[in-house]
Amino acid sequence: MDELMRRRVYGADHDDPDPGPRPGHTYRELVGGPLDGLLLDVTGWSKAALTDGAALNTEIGMHGPGGRSEYGPRADDPLRWDWRGDTP
Repeated sequence: MDELMRRRVYGADHDDPDPGPRPGHTYRELVGGPLDGLLLDVTGWSKAALTDGAALNTEIGMHGPGGRSEYGPRADDPLRWDWRGDTP
């Protein structure tokens, strides 16, 4: 858990002095692709949304600004979401 507490959260401002996880929130680790190593705050997400995964806005993916990177839960470890690819 200590290792997760030092990680950066997806969507945190680059100049945020504390871009890490917040107490009382629930996170998934993004694995692979352009957002590798970031944590995604899934606090309040429905079970269906947690099963489906997400298409996350990113400027550093294959399609540049306006593009998205798709991530979804691993079958054997749903706390880690694997990169599925980039979409425009």
